[in-house]
Amino acid sequence: MPPPLLLSVKDATVRYSEAPVFENLSFNIHEGKRIALVGKNGAGKSTLMNIITGAQELDDGERWEQAGLTIGYLHQDITPQKGQSVFEYIFSEIKDEDKELCAYKVDIVAEALHLDVNAKMTHLSGGQLRRAGIARALVEEPDILLLDEPTNHLDLEAIEWLEGYLKNYRGTLLCVSHDRTFLANITNQVFWLDRGALKVAPRGFAYFDEWSEMLLEQEERELKNRKALVAQEVEWGSRGVKARRKRNMRRLELMHEMRDKLKADEAAFRRATAKIDIKAPKDIEATSKIVAEFYNAYKSFGEGKKTILDKFSLRIQRGDRIGILGKNGSGKTTFLRLLIGEEEPDQGRVKRRKELEFSYFDQKRSDLDPTDTLRKVLAPGGGDYIDVMGKQRHVCGYLKDFMFDPSRAQDKVAQLSGGQKNRLMLAKILANPKTCLILDEPTNDLDMDTLDMLEEILCQYKGTLIVVSHDRDFLDQTVTKILAFEGDGKVEQHIGGYSDYLAFKNADRHPVGEAKPNLNERDPQSQPAKQVGISGSPPSKPANAGRGDDKGERPVKLTYKLERELMQLPDKIEKTEQEIAACNAQLADPDFYKRDPDGFHDMTKTLSEAQAKLERYETRWLELEDMKASA
Repeated sequence: MPPPLLLSVKDATVRYSEAPVFENLSFNIHEGKRIALVGKNGAGKSTLMNIITGAQELDDGERWEQAGLTIGYLHQDITPQKGQSVFEYIFSEIKDEDKELCAYKVDIVAEALHLDVNAKMTHLSGGQLRRAGIARALVEEPDILLLDEPTNHLDLEAIEWLEGYLKNYRGTLLCVSHDRTFLANITNQVFWLDRGALKVAPRGFAYFDEWSEMLLEQEERELKNRKALVAQEVEWGSRGVKARRKRNMRRLELMHEMRDKLKADEAAFRRATAKIDIKAPKDIEATSKIVAEFYNAYKSFGEGKKTILDKFSLRIQRGDRIGILGKNGSGKTTFLRLLIGEEEPDQGRVKRRKELEFSYFDQKRSDLDPTDTLRKVLAPGGGDYIDVMGKQRHVCGYLKDFMFDPSRAQDKVAQLSGGQKNRLMLAKILANPKTCLILDEPTNDLDMDTLDMLEEILCQYKGTLIVVSHDRDFLDQTVTKILAFEGDGKVEQHIGGYSDYLAFKNADRHPVGEAKPNLNERDPQSQPAKQVGISGSPPSKPANAGRGDDKGERPVKLTYKLERELMQLPDKIEKTEQEIAACNAQLADPDFYKRDPDGFHDMTKTLSEAQAKLERYETRWLELEDMKASA
């Protein structure tokens, strides 16, 4: 028996202009469901959430909700009211008769989120405002809780606490997030917005990639079948139609309709499956091995002189790939400002290589002027072309690489969503990345496709990479060393990605002889990474395990994810070789081109793609085998 129905939308249409955002939209939300809402930027996720709350009126269709249903909504942006305390804000949406029942929850949630309930909302940072919004949503305990990017501006400790809280939440959840690990851990259903349609996956986000690929492959097969049918009709039509045969004239009209519909559907499919595909950054010229050195650096801030760094020493070398994590306010951004020379230490010194150039992605997007157009951001000097890694590219073509419609080149930055602004910043920085690339929370507001692109580009980047992020999967994919800012000037340094850091912390909390809880279910056999200073030779490959440095430090074993990838590669190589053999066999048929010219060209393209894929698989297999042997 299915769980009780809480809310239903049937045959809904929503339009802001002539082209509807949604047409014939239908979905149901049942009690106890934990839904991941996914889709590209601009797919209509915010509109769908507003339909659920009732804030968005339907141009057509029906919306039904259970009597007495309560809906809470954590928005991305929170506007504080002057003079309002955190405590008052949390209770602002709760009915008077319920406030006494909810009062005890405030202290529990506020303590877990490190919130001062007496602080004024106007005095809070962006991250603290985010925590206040989460606290209000959780204290309300609505029947349906909508969360829009809840992990933005949260540190890892708060994210993990929120995961645990939501797993035990008694109501229904619907969550939009770029954090794959977070979604995989809390959801049991997926709503996928794809080209104006909503597709429902019966399992959680952990299985989304497998499920969505299956749907796209099925759609691709259907399009090929339709293409063959339309080709037959076109061939019939080309033989001519007798003027007075109404039946044949109608068939000809249908053929034209089928052909036009097929072209539109194929174009939509190509847009849906398009990936941001730009070349990897050019090789960084070999320069001095030392990028920067911190010598006994001390830094404090505020009236109470809060210690940010205390006798901190660090050597950053060319090619290092460093992930930075820690609580909000622990000093991560200050460290970056010291590194690039915008701040100076109170004591000690920071030595930087003189000719070093930085590309800096600022989470506050301070480099973006809201009044500038997209064209001006990429080409501030004017003109239609920009230099992209030594080649001249048209601005509109480069915008298209990052999934912007070229017609939006004259739009103002202020008209973009948060995710689109981040994509524009990435487009600007990745056009010509410098020898040191610094990314401060780059994953906020990005969709999954852009995240995949960013991970791929960073894995091929040969310069020095420094990433501040609380996205666990992103850190595992892109860095080989961790700087953990623990607060009060304490900074821990670890070799490996986030999973290795977590394993070390787990081992540190549970010394030898004590039972260790399995914090990493995917890798119960994983060993803690050795705690070492960040110095020595940079790793030869951007991976989550290294050889250690020239001081004799032990290399880190392959993570579970890399071990699994290595195990799967031989099967992938074998299947790809079979695919290549099948393509070659068909192309060897001398009559193939005459029978099916389009099929011949498609097969040639498939063969080329399969050969490139085989080369990637074989190269990756050699890399992982080398890493495994060195460990």
